[in-house]
Amino acid sequence: MGFSQQEYWSGLPLPTPGDLPNPGIKPESPFGRTEVIDNTLNPDFVRKFIVDYFFEEKQNLRFDLYDVDSKSPDLSKHDFLGQAFCTLGEIVGSPGSRLEKSLTIGAFSLNSRTGKPMPAVSNGSGLWTESLRTTGLEASGGVPGKKCGTIILSAEELSNCRDVATMQFCANKLDKKDFFGKSDPFLVFYRSNEDGTFTICHKTEVVKNTLNPVWQTFSIPVRALCNGDYDRTIKVEVYDWDRDGSHDFIGEFTTSYRELARGQSQFNIYEVVNPKKKMKKKKYVNSGTVTLLSFAVESECTFLDYIKGGTQINFTVAIDFTASNGNPSQSTSLHYMSPYQLNAYALALTAVGEIIQHYDSDKMFPALGFGAKLPPDGRVSHEFPLNGNQENPSCCGIDGILEAYHHSLRTVQLYGPTNFAPVVTHVARNAAAVQDGSQYSVLLIITDGVISDMAQTKEAIVNAAKLPMSIIIIGVGQAEFDAMVELDGDDVRISSRGKLAERDIVQFVPFRDYVDRTGNHVLSMARLARDVLAEIPDQLVSYMKAQGIRPRSPPMATARSPPQSPARTPPASPLHTHI
Repeated sequence: MGFSQQEYWSGLPLPTPGDLPNPGIKPESPFGRTEVIDNTLNPDFVRKFIVDYFFEEKQNLRFDLYDVDSKSPDLSKHDFLGQAFCTLGEIVGSPGSRLEKSLTIGAFSLNSRTGKPMPAVSNGSGLWTESLRTTGLEASGGVPGKKCGTIILSAEELSNCRDVATMQFCANKLDKKDFFGKSDPFLVFYRSNEDGTFTICHKTEVVKNTLNPVWQTFSIPVRALCNGDYDRTIKVEVYDWDRDGSHDFIGEFTTSYRELARGQSQFNIYEVVNPKKKMKKKKYVNSGTVTLLSFAVESECTFLDYIKGGTQINFTVAIDFTASNGNPSQSTSLHYMSPYQLNAYALALTAVGEIIQHYDSDKMFPALGFGAKLPPDGRVSHEFPLNGNQENPSCCGIDGILEAYHHSLRTVQLYGPTNFAPVVTHVARNAAAVQDGSQYSVLLIITDGVISDMAQTKEAIVNAAKLPMSIIIIGVGQAEFDAMVELDGDDVRISSRGKLAERDIVQFVPFRDYVDRTGNHVLSMARLARDVLAEIPDQLVSYMKAQGIRPRSPPMATARSPPQSPARTPPASPLHTHI
C-alpha cells in the first residue's frame, strides 16, 4: 500500500476548574505541538517540552494525534488519529518514568466545515508535555470507539544545576582590628549579577580572637553561588566581628567557581586586599591571605531521583468510626452515604488517594478503621481492617478502599474513643521492616473528633519520625482541632517524654477550610490534596539524607519493539521536567 502520511502531536492544555465556568469548553489553542514526521506509522518525536511538576497536585494531561494533510495550522483541516488521557503522576510513577497508553477515539464531534472527527475534551485540570513516541497508528485515520495505536510518554527531571559545593577555608596573618585583642574574623560570599551588582549568598561563622582562623566546612548550592555560570565572579569579603554590629572591614578578594573547583592548590591562596589602605599606603601589600583547604561537589538528590530509582510509596488510610460522627443512616451524619454525592470522608480519601496511588506499583492499599465495635462480640477496636481480612487489610485501588469503607459502615457499630496511636504504630511497624530507601510509607488519618490518646500518639509519632514514613491528618466536621495543630509540629517540633522528634512528619488540615460554597468539589478537593501532600517530597528526601541513602540507578524500561516503518527519526532523549 502506498501513501504519504505525516503525524504530529498536539498537547492541549486542560483548563483548571477555576478557569472553566462551564466544564467542557474547548481550549482555543494547544499548549504545544511537536514537529511533523513524514511517512511513518511509528514516529519518534524529537521536540521536547518543559513543565512544572507538583507532587501534591493531580495534573491531568491530554494528547491528540493528527495526520497532517496540508501546511494549514488549523487542526480541523487534518485527520484526527486518536487521543490519550493520563496524569503527570502516572508518568513519573511508572517504571523508568515511561508510560504507554492506547490512543482511542471516544466521544467525538464532527467539524461543521470539514466533516472530520474532532477530539473530545476532558473535564480535567493542569498541563503537561514530555518526550513522545507512537506505534501502530491507523494508516487512514482513527476509527471511533477503536484503539488507534499506542503513545509512549517519558519524563526526566530537568538538570538545572543541582550540584552542591562543599568547601573549607582558613586565613593567615589577617589585620589586627581589636584594641584589646586580635580579630574575630568571618567571611561573606557574594555572587555577581548580570548588572554588575553583588548578592550575598553565604556567611561563615565567627572565629574569636585569632588572626589565623580556620572556618568550619560548609555546603552551598552551586546555583546560589554562581547561578550555574562557572566563570562568574564570586566576591569574598573578610570582616572583624563587633558586638554592636559595626563589623570592621579587613579586606576582600575575588574568585570563581571554576577556580575553586581546582581544590587545594597554589591557585586557591588569595591575598586579602583593603582598597582604601592600598590607595593610602605605598608599601601596602595585603591584609593577610585566605586559603582554600578543601573543595568537593556532588549532585543534590531530589524526590524524583528516589522515585525514578524505584522507591515505592506505600499508602495506608485510617478512618474514624467513632459515634461522634452520627448515625450513618441519617443525613446529618458525616458517614451518611448519599446516592447523589460522596461524604466528607470519601471526598478526602479520593482527593489524596488519586494523587498518591500512582507511586505504588501494585495499587494495593491497607485500609484501617478505629473506634468501632466489631461483630460478633462487640469488641472495641482501634485497628481493624475495613475489608474484614486480619491477615491482609489491603484493598485494590482507591475504589477498593471506598467499597470496603461502605461495607464496614453497614457491619460495625460506631463507638469510641478517638485513639490514633494504634494505627500510627501499625504503619510504623511496617515502615521499620524496610529502611533501605526502597519504600516510604504515608498514613492518611481522617477523623471528626478530639483525640483521646494524645500522650500515646505523641510518643508513637516521635518514634515514627526516625522511620521512612509521613502522616497526613484531615479533620472533618465542626469540632475543634487544636490538638492536631500540636501534632503538626510546624511551629514547635513535637516531643514525648523529653525526646524531640527527629523530623516533622505530620501535616494536618481541617476539611471545612476546603469546602467550596458553590459546590465545586473538583477545585476544592484539588486544593486539599495539594496542601496535605505538599510536604511529602521534602519529608521523604529529609529521611533519605539523614540515613545517608542515595537514589538507586533508574531501572531499565522494557521497551517494546515497534513494527518496522518506512522511515524512522532518531530516538528522542527523555524530557527534562522542570521542578
